[in-house]
Amino acid sequence: MTTDAGATALELATGLAQQFAARAGEADRLGQLPAEDVQALKESGYLSLSIPAEFGGWGGSLRQCLLAQLTLAQGSASTAIVAGMPLHIFGSAREDNPWTDAAYEQLCWLVTREQALINSVASEPQLGSPSRGGLPATIAERIDVGWRVNGHKTWTTGGRHLTHLLVQVAVGGERGVLLVEQDRPGLEWVETWRDALSLRASDSHDLYFHNVVVPAEHLISRPAESAPPPNGWFPMVMSAVYLGAAIAARNAVIQFALERVPTALGRPIATLPKIQRQIGEIDVALQAAQAFLLEVAGQWPGDAAHRRQVYPRIAAVKTYINDVTAHVTEQALRIAGGASLTRDLPLERHFRDVRAGSMQPPAGDTALEIIGQAAIEQRRSLS
Repeated sequence: MTTDAGATALELATGLAQQFAARAGEADRLGQLPAEDVQALKESGYLSLSIPAEFGGWGGSLRQCLLAQLTLAQGSASTAIVAGMPLHIFGSAREDNPWTDAAYEQLCWLVTREQALINSVASEPQLGSPSRGGLPATIAERIDVGWRVNGHKTWTTGGRHLTHLLVQVAVGGERGVLLVEQDRPGLEWVETWRDALSLRASDSHDLYFHNVVVPAEHLISRPAESAPPPNGWFPMVMSAVYLGAAIAARNAVIQFALERVPTALGRPIATLPKIQRQIGEIDVALQAAQAFLLEVAGQWPGDAAHRRQVYPRIAAVKTYINDVTAHVTEQALRIAGGASLTRDLPLERHFRDVRAGSMQPPAGDTALEIIGQAAIEQRRSLS
């Protein structure tokens, strides 16, 4: 790790966010993840925040990682979502390792020593969200020299900037995970994400596998003896990104209100009680969302049974933040008026970016059912 020993994750995120903010608007316009952002993430050690100290990481708690992500996303939500992928993967694996012990240690060292950028490659056109079950259509076939992989993956955040892929495949009728390096022959990237509604600079493109061959030992998944506990890291780390983007919208619209001086008024619109009330409404919602996020993050650590009990609160946080960020970014547009619809202000980018949160699990009725079932069970236990 190249960061000073005394630096905190929050200080690191603050410095990186300032760098990313200077490039975020142009990156969104181009629909392209800046190579400078990725290099800064690697060299700073940020990608190892959730990796245990024994393997060269920071050993950060879920709460510490969320605070860092909240800050990083204020610079660029697209880059923060890329950084959030290894954070949630290694944070969750620290609690319930889905790989062999040797693979877990190898992956940790790849990040901390070799500055690897790793992401899970799971979603497919027909499969939809992997969280809903189903067997991947991407197939790993056993051959003399290892495995031959064929298939099509979508929403592969990080794109060509990824150095290693954790590819979910079907192996003999069961689900498995193959470690595939970016430079393996037969990988084809198709740039499908540049004009997406949200996170245009996250390089979440499609990836095709054409007879990609990997060694036999690259099948790193551990056979599941039972259903794993729910993953709290993914929804919380992602929620922090969208909340960070909404905070950035708040800051931008306040700056606009301080600088906007209509000729008929002769003073900044920030002096108007109406504008102050609207900004106050935004601020109350964001304060509540951040407090809720960090409170539940502090409750998460514990054994598997404890985490299962807390998970409905994770679903509640994720649902609440989706609603709050959608509302406050729209409110920011209304405050700024017509100027908010152009690229002169970053408000339309923040408005678009937070919409991606509603598509990630647990989402919609599924999340509400989890929350409702927990509430019903809690009341039943008191009867």
